[in-house]
Amino acid sequence: MKRIVHKHPLAIRWFHWINFPVLFVMIWSGLLIYWAYDPYKITIGSYTLVSFFPDGFYTFLGAQRRLAEGMAWHWVFMWLFMLNGLAYVIYTFVSGEWRHLVPNRHSFREAIQVTLYDFGLRKTQPPFIKYNGAQKIAYFSIMLMGVGSVLTGFAIYKPTQFSWLTSLLGGYKAARLEHFVLTVGYVLFFFIHVWQVIRAGWHNFQSMVTGFEVVKPTDPERPSVLPDPISELPTEPILPTPTPALS
Repeated sequence: MKRIVHKHPLAIRWFHWINFPVLFVMIWSGLLIYWAYDPYKITIGSYTLVSFFPDGFYTFLGAQRRLAEGMAWHWVFMWLFMLNGLAYVIYTFVSGEWRHLVPNRHSFREAIQVTLYDFGLRKTQPPFIKYNGAQKIAYFSIMLMGVGSVLTGFAIYKPTQFSWLTSLLGGYKAARLEHFVLTVGYVLFFFIHVWQVIRAGWHNFQSMVTGFEVVKPTDPERPSVLPDPISELPTEPILPTPTPALS
C-alpha cells in the first residue's frame, strides 16, 4: 500500500528554490568582477604556471570588460540573497525546523556512515530520516558560509566605511581571499548536492517540489519527520483495538 510521507514545509521549499537562481547570479556576476583582477595563481618570477581561471575561461563566458555590469548585478542580488537567508533563519527558529538542521553529537558519526555508503565502502544503507548527519553538517555549514559571504562582501566592497569589519577579517586582501574561498565552496557544494540528489532518486527530488514523498510497499521504511500524520492511499478506517475483559 502506498503511503504519503510529508517532508518539507512550503516555506522551506520557497527559500530553497529562490536561493538557487539568486546564488547563480551572484556567482556569475562575481566572475565579471573577478576578471578585472584575478590574483590567485602560481607564478615563478613574472611567469605564470597555473592560473585559477585561464583567459579562455573568461572568453568562453564573455566575461571580459564587464566590471561595472558585474558590480551592479552583484550588489542588487546581494540584497535578495541576504533577505532570503535572513527570512530562512528566522523561519527555522520560529517553526522549530532548526532541530532538523543543527548537527548534534551523533551527526559526525552518521556523516561517516553516509559517506562510506555513498562510496560503496558500506553495504548497509543508513536509516531514512529527514536530514542525516552529513546533510545536517552540510546545510548548517552553508548557512554559516552565507553569513561569511555577506560579511566579507561588505568588507571588500566598502573597506573604508566598514574598516572595523575589514580589519577584523584580516585586512582587505584576506577578506577578498575569504570571499573567494567561500564562493568556491558554494560551487563544490552544488555539484555534490546534485550528485546526492541523483543518487537518492526521483522521490527525493519530488519531495522538495511538492513537499511530500510517495513511498511504495517495497521501499525501505521512511518515518514521518514532521508532526503531520502519514496519510495512506487508499484511506482505510481505523478500527478500535478490543480490550480484554478483566476477570
